[in-house]
Amino acid sequence: MNGPGIELTLAPELHVFAAPSRRGTRVPTTTDGASSLGHVVESAGVPLTEVGRILVDGAEAPVSHVPRAGESVEVFGVDRPQQIPGVPAVTPLRFLLDVHLGTLARRLRLLGVDAAYENEDIGDPALATRSAAEQRVLLSRDRGLLRRRELFAGAYVYSDNPDEQVRDILSRFAPALAPWTRCTACNGTLREADKDSVGDRLEQGTQRSYEVFAQCSDCERVYWRGAHHARLERIVDEALAEFAPGAGARKA
Repeated sequence: MNGPGIELTLAPELHVFAAPSRRGTRVPTTTDGASSLGHVVESAGVPLTEVGRILVDGAEAPVSHVPRAGESVEVFGVDRPQQIPGVPAVTPLRFLLDVHLGTLARRLRLLGVDAAYENEDIGDPALATRSAAEQRVLLSRDRGLLRRRELFAGAYVYSDNPDEQVRDILSRFAPALAPWTRCTACNGTLREADKDSVGDRLEQGTQRSYEVFAQCSDCERVYWRGAHHARLERIVDEALAEFAPGAGARKA
């Protein structure tokens, strides 16, 4: 780039995407005189899915703005909770997770969040196409995938720790939580199941030890409060305590 020079400031939460030389305040940045601010920001390493407001000389500007010489550009992260354009606030968000986020998908489903997941690598174009076709927010740690223009919406998953991943997504999007209503295996809907109706799918020891069951309406997998239930309850209880409506008031 040999065009107008600007000064670029990235918010601290965006520094993870940028080279060390771009993490300061008012970093001199050369543009080509034709590309938009969106292109300039992406050239700095930041996916636009992670960008909220952009200020040019103190005034808010769209990503389509073409920077001029001497302008000071400030780039902020997304506001939380984030509202996805075109999705009414009362409409539950639906998510799509790439192949590396299986644990996060299962935990979101445990909390009742609609989380589709590809357990095989179907490729970036197919993921982006599904995101658009089903209007799902794509969650990924792949920055290149999040830069695909055909995405309905996307979000970078900042941590590789499942506990931190869940907190990040719940904080960012504030989805409605309905624990124990989704199948953690296929994302289908769970319904109560009579013991006699699922008996042929259970080991004899399980039939003797448990009385309450649920079954997925899609894959027909059967659930009961087994050996891992206490650990799952902890995950649910922690999420509800922090992110369910009124949680802030209860904590205060």
